[in-house]
Amino acid sequence: MKLRHCLFLPVLLLGMAGAVQAAPASRALIYIDSQEYRHEVKLWHFYYSYWFSQGEALQPLALETLAPLFAGIGMCEEHMAADVVIWLRPRMFYNPHMTTFHGSILAQVYSGSGKPLATYRAGARHIGHLDIVPAAQVAATYRAALDELLRQMRSDTAMQAVLAAPSSAGETPMPCGMVTILPAARP
Repeated sequence: MKLRHCLFLPVLLLGMAGAVQAAPASRALIYIDSQEYRHEVKLWHFYYSYWFSQGEALQPLALETLAPLFAGIGMCEEHMAADVVIWLRPRMFYNPHMTTFHGSILAQVYSGSGKPLATYRAGARHIGHLDIVPAAQVAATYRAALDELLRQMRSDTAMQAVLAAPSSAGETPMPCGMVTILPAARP
């Protein structure tokens, strides 16, 4: 009985090592500042308010929307590196007089070594009431802004050239969390 357990452990460890090596590296990573997760934003109406985390609202939409443009896309965690790092800065406010959600996203794109590649600004307006499923209203506004961002990236020939080129092996990869200290690309 003990012999079976002794043989099972090495087989399990070899299987786990193979699974880790088989996972492809992400071609792009999305960075959203931790402040966007910790500090909620208040959208207000005359009689009620809605508090939400911009990071939590934007993250699944960004992964879904930008997936067709990048071969592999994921979220930036600790010391991860990729060929392209995209820093997303969301902003949202609600105009109670016009019952309109206004969302904007500033995207700064960097190469894996930290070179600024491009800066994009996308905005969207969504008409809706704050008291009717506000999370869905916020998601619709961010989705429209992300669609505009994707359209801008697809029409940018310089960005398409970066995506088509193989990753340069000679460059030192930068941890994706360092994008906050890098200069922005000129629009």
